Amino acid sequence: MRNILIILLLSVNIFAFSKTQVDTIAVYSSKMNKEVKSVVIKPENYAKNKKYPVVYLLHGYSDNYSKWVSTVPSIKKLATKHEIIIVCPDGGYNSWYFDSPVDPGFQYESYITEDLRKFVEHHYAVIKDRKGRAITGLSMGGHGAMYLAIRHRDLFAQAGSMSGGIDLLYSTKKWEIAKRLGAYEENPQEWTSRSVTNMVESLKNGELHLMIDCGVSDFFYEINAKLHKKLLSLNIDHDYIERPGKHNWEYWTNAIEYQLLFFDKYFDQQ
Repeated sequence: MRNILIILLLSVNIFAFSKTQVDTIAVYSSKMNKEVKSVVIKPENYAKNKKYPVVYLLHGYSDNYSKWVSTVPSIKKLATKHEIIIVCPDGGYNSWYFDSPVDPGFQYESYITEDLRKFVEHHYAVIKDRKGRAITGLSMGGHGAMYLAIRHRDLFAQAGSMSGGIDLLYSTKKWEIAKRLGAYEENPQEWTSRSVTNMVESLKNGELHLMIDCGVSDFFYEINAKLHKKLLSLNIDHDYIERPGKHNWEYWTNAIEYQLLFFDKYFDQQ
């Protein structure tokens, strides 16, 4: 009976802490008062006596924490190739990765930057410094990655975006953003100030290593090209890729390789 109790206690917060390459964890969110799941992908040769860089990889609208690893299982090989740990948080199906000013049940910025980050750094052999952290994502997650990195430059040294919805004003009626910010007509400042395309104006060159990637047939292509031009006008160094592709997993399966290669180059320099 005592052994059973110990096993139950150990499984409260950790669903799959084993010697496998992929762990599914549940971390308590102090602001949302609930446990939120994430996937952690380790290199095959993971060793606790090493310190690995961490890449936080965000999912898109209507998906969840398991979407990346289930749809692009090759990211497990990429974790091994680059000797990094990849963390795929759950961001709620439509959180856009900020702390909602109108819904206390959607506080995913705090969850990722505080609760999840501290849990990962306590339970895994990772570099506990901004130089060892990067964040990227697709679509809603592309916006989220850039948003979180700009707001938390003390935590992240690198950020990327794949087909990112980096301008919330692209559509004020789609993707349920209004549920997280309130109607645009009632809260225009919230929408404007939280759009990455405006937030980059606060950046100084060199504060973040940035990588932006979008297909030319993607419905977000124009806003990404506009962001690229804006960064050029601000003299903010960044990598920008546009190539044939749409807003789909075929594109993102390829794009994640470019993102991790970009991050790995800087990690190696450290």
